[in-house]
Amino acid sequence: MMTDPIADMCTRIRNANTVRASSLSMPASRLKVGVAQILKEEGYIKDYAVQPGQPASTLTIQLKYGEYGEFVIQDIERISKPGCRVYAAAKELKPIIRGMGIQILSTPKGILSDRGARKENVGGEILARVR
Repeated sequence: MMTDPIADMCTRIRNANTVRASSLSMPASRLKVGVAQILKEEGYIKDYAVQPGQPASTLTIQLKYGEYGEFVIQDIERISKPGCRVYAAAKELKPIIRGMGIQILSTPKGILSDRGARKENVGGEILARVR
């Protein structure tokens, strides 16, 4: 049984990125699809797809690399953990590395990046940080 699916997702992305894999797969959930959507909107991955299946759907993420093979995702880390949740108000959300990184939040308006949360003026639980 997996107790922290977002940490598992971050680890899978980190491991696939390290070996320069073109894509990776994992069990799908609405939360993971929301995180993948944010990563695509912010330009960290090429694309993602959800393949329906039994007993569970599969989320496939296509990773993105630079023109000369450099990493687009330098680091992805889980911030809020099951034992220690981390929340932030909209006013507390500061740009990561002067706007070169993002935080992914779970807000009342859905899964948003820190830019989107500041624009919508909502806070929430900080799920992950991507640089």
